[in-house]
Amino acid sequence: MIDMDSVICDLMSEWHRRYNRDYDDDLTVDRLQCWESERYVKPECGLRIYDYLKEPGLFLGLKPLPFALEVLERLHNKHHIFIVTSSVSTAYAEKECWVEQHLPFIGRKNLIFAHRKDMIVGDLLFDDAPHNLLGFSATGRTAVAMDYPYNRDVNVPRVKSWLEFEKFVNHLWRGE
Repeated sequence: MIDMDSVICDLMSEWHRRYNRDYDDDLTVDRLQCWESERYVKPECGLRIYDYLKEPGLFLGLKPLPFALEVLERLHNKHHIFIVTSSVSTAYAEKECWVEQHLPFIGRKNLIFAHRKDMIVGDLLFDDAPHNLLGFSATGRTAVAMDYPYNRDVNVPRVKSWLEFEKFVNHLWRGE
């Protein structure tokens, strides 16, 4: 099970670019020491930072993270891959289109929208959100973190890239 935002595609760069443009700031993912983005924006923005996630077209234009598509295709040839993503209601169709465009070998039939990823059946979850990593690992299954400053207090295996994740998976299942 693979998360989409900030794991397969680069949500933070575009999200922060839009905020920085509107608020003349220099927010980057490296400054986020916890999951609550509103703590790192200007006070006049506050919780409105999350309004950017509802803007039409945001998710359609996200770029894949380096090697994400190539590694996913190789892993898809060996494993059953499901994209499991949380979403604001306005982004469901955009995320489905993104998967169809960038990951046709996985396709929308293997796309699951869920806020409680710990309730989905799967052996492994590759995610970035601390609450998803904690919830999934609490079930006794393997959670792997895409390493970001905001999830470093979660004690699960972590990787800094898709190539590292591929090595982790191959080692876990002994090169299957």
